[in-house]
Amino acid sequence: MEKLAILGGPKTINYSFKQYNPIGKEECLAVDEVMKTGVLSQYLGVWDRDFFGGPKVQEFETVAQKYFGVKHAVVVNSCTSGLIAAIGAIGIEPGDEVIVSPWTMTATATAILMWNAIPVFADIDREFFNIDPVSIEKNITPHTKAIIAIDIYGHSADMDSILEIANKHNLKVISDCAQAPSAKYKDKFAGTISDIGVFSLNYHKHIHTGEGGIIVTNDDNNAERLQLIRNHAEAVVESKGVSNLSNMLGFNFRMGEIEAAIGIEQFKKLGKITDHMTALGEQLTIGLKSLESLNPPKVKENCTHVYYAYPLILDTEQLGIKRDVIHQALVAEGVPIGQGYTNIHLLPLYQEKIAYGNDGFPWSSDVYKGNVKYNKGICPVAEKLHEKEIMAIPTCMHDWGKEDINIIIKAFTKVWSQLDALRAYDDAGNE
Repeated sequence: MEKLAILGGPKTINYSFKQYNPIGKEECLAVDEVMKTGVLSQYLGVWDRDFFGGPKVQEFETVAQKYFGVKHAVVVNSCTSGLIAAIGAIGIEPGDEVIVSPWTMTATATAILMWNAIPVFADIDREFFNIDPVSIEKNITPHTKAIIAIDIYGHSADMDSILEIANKHNLKVISDCAQAPSAKYKDKFAGTISDIGVFSLNYHKHIHTGEGGIIVTNDDNNAERLQLIRNHAEAVVESKGVSNLSNMLGFNFRMGEIEAAIGIEQFKKLGKITDHMTALGEQLTIGLKSLESLNPPKVKENCTHVYYAYPLILDTEQLGIKRDVIHQALVAEGVPIGQGYTNIHLLPLYQEKIAYGNDGFPWSSDVYKGNVKYNKGICPVAEKLHEKEIMAIPTCMHDWGKEDINIIIKAFTKVWSQLDALRAYDDAGNE
């Protein structure tokens, strides 16, 4: 039996994995065609036929509408911009509370602050890592106006329960589907069930345009407000005859023609790409499910998982080895693996409640009547996972085939075959 690499033995994986890159000749040709036209963007920030952007932007929106089966798609320059626009579009006002998960990229919550509203963090469920409907219900106050459900790692949140809660309390629902394009919730695509869904097109997603985002909705009013917020709303509303001026502030969230041309070609590949990611995830699960105290990700009945990342829960109490030691042993064998998300409610921004200026705005604002708390302990499941139990393989960062997955499984199996040696290493105080 070969000694573990962390203990001085040879590595299992002795080569570098190829970086994931879904861009091919088709995208290059599409960009070249745009360059020949000389039209790299065709927006005007006034009420004009070019208010909606150039021909490639509008074509890309049509492609996204048809793919997702929605009435409207609005493309933007990033998923962050899309989230900001979505929160503004549903009519969030200063002092309103929006419930969100702490287990996500920071922009999901800071998009709330952009409208001087207040993020309220609900815990996640331990099996799927998505926002927990039970915790959502516990965090609803008279000031709650919306829920942001994040489809983390590539698996949809429990939308039936979330929408039931939203209908009960008259709340809006936004789906952050940055990591879950093409994932299915029952017979519909993730992101198409809520009031507004937002997708990411930045470089390490399943498909990308460098930077970019897509917002989808079936509501005509939401679509109009998203388009206005994207493109200098305050300069357009009078000429367009818009009477609701709430949140009609000027942003430049516009996607250019080059990015749109790339996006059109990328969408032709999306189903094939996500099918491949799903197959790799299933291969990992088959290879790892028998390892002691290691829990591969689950997939709900009538849902699909597109494995933006492959999360694993380690039962450290049963195993008797700290997560960080297992993680180091896997890294030493050549496995690219991380330790999950930082809980964003514990970041200095929320601990100090300092965002705009130095006086605690918007929490200190006269218009906020609530008393949100961000102390450690409010999201015990997410906190314990981050501190002790979670690991994640970044599947969307590498161009993997079946043999690559097999050697990763081999590295895991090697580590698990020598747990006693790792326990001794751990007991000796090594980390």
